Amino acid sequence: MSVASFPNARHPLSRHAAYFLAAATIGLALFASGTPSPLYGTYSQLWGFDAVVLTLVYATYAFGVLATLLLAGRLSDEVGRRPILIIAMATLAIVTVPFMLADSVVWLFVARGIQGLATGLALSAASAALLDLHPNRDPVSVSLANGVASTIGMGSGVMISAAIVEFLPAPRVLPYVLLAILFLGFLVAAWRLKEPVEVAPDARFRLTPQRPYVPPVARRPFVLAALAVLSSWSIGGLFLSLGPELAAIVYKSDSHLVSGLGIFMLATAGAASQLLFGRWAPWRGAVIGSLALAAGMGLIVAAAATSSAVLFTAGAIVTGAGFGTAFLGGLRALSSAIPPEHRAATMSAFYLVAYGSLSIPAVIAGFVVEPLGVETTFEIFGSAIILIALLVTAEAWRQRPAAARGRLAVSSVIRLGSRT
Repeated sequence: MSVASFPNARHPLSRHAAYFLAAATIGLALFASGTPSPLYGTYSQLWGFDAVVLTLVYATYAFGVLATLLLAGRLSDEVGRRPILIIAMATLAIVTVPFMLADSVVWLFVARGIQGLATGLALSAASAALLDLHPNRDPVSVSLANGVASTIGMGSGVMISAAIVEFLPAPRVLPYVLLAILFLGFLVAAWRLKEPVEVAPDARFRLTPQRPYVPPVARRPFVLAALAVLSSWSIGGLFLSLGPELAAIVYKSDSHLVSGLGIFMLATAGAASQLLFGRWAPWRGAVIGSLALAAGMGLIVAAAATSSAVLFTAGAIVTGAGFGTAFLGGLRALSSAIPPEHRAATMSAFYLVAYGSLSIPAVIAGFVVEPLGVETTFEIFGSAIILIALLVTAEAWRQRPAAARGRLAVSSVIRLGSRT
């Protein structure tokens, strides 16, 4: 297949509408990733599988994303953003059908695997398109749009699906009907997208293993971004896999809405912090955000140990605020350093770290939760995340620019002078 199979749209979207589409695509991809979560308890009761099988279903999705990023991460640099987004939206719309028809866990494995593959395509192309389409090519605004879309999508997907499952009929069908409608709408919009990058007329689709590539000029910012996403998305993975069980314990409720409350609070606080502090210098956002993340995670660990609803609520909000600020700080540092010709490849490497962080801790936690219990598992993994967050703090402080170091030194001298 070549790019000639995707003729230009007769009535293309405006640049502003196309930019919004790219950001919304990131949000919708993460919205869809969380949609099945409130149904896992129902599936488990119907088909009699345990936490290990549930973890493997989740891992199938995450490793599908990782496989796409390794095989086709830079494909949109070669064939264009538009064809990749069209293919991704069409696949994500089609894969809602096996979710609706599922009558055994095998269907879940198949549907989640295909969903993961298509999500990897959507994320790499949409993230690169954001940088291409911003009117001023402003990495600050682009990173803010990416971060807010990611966190809102992650939280709202779980919560809206939980509300449908709790209050509406056909809970195993309606969440996916909603997804199908949304993806079909985005497919139409993607078809109307004007290709934002130059593509060779004879460019063809080639799926070959690709080593994640970060150009030398972006490698130091990539280290900071990778550490920030490792700490923040590890929390997301832990909440998506074990958060509903811990929420049910601390709030003493088996409601689907209550089970999704933890990830919703985490994501909402993350989006709010990005909007409030999104213009901070990247190093400052990463430092302060990571410290807040570590403090909030400490509260959640205490909540797991004491079954305290108050500590869990406070911890989810503080952790979410740190999650959003640290993630955005690292992403901004990276976005401003990526050369145009390496955008998709670098963002694919970034999302490779992100989905590895989202999936690997969650998979390990799923295997150890049976012998250890939810509370102990949260305490162990939460403590590890705190250590990673402190590493992010140290690395961001080390990468602060010379001008910031000078200002801090001057402030210290003035304070010492005033005391004497």
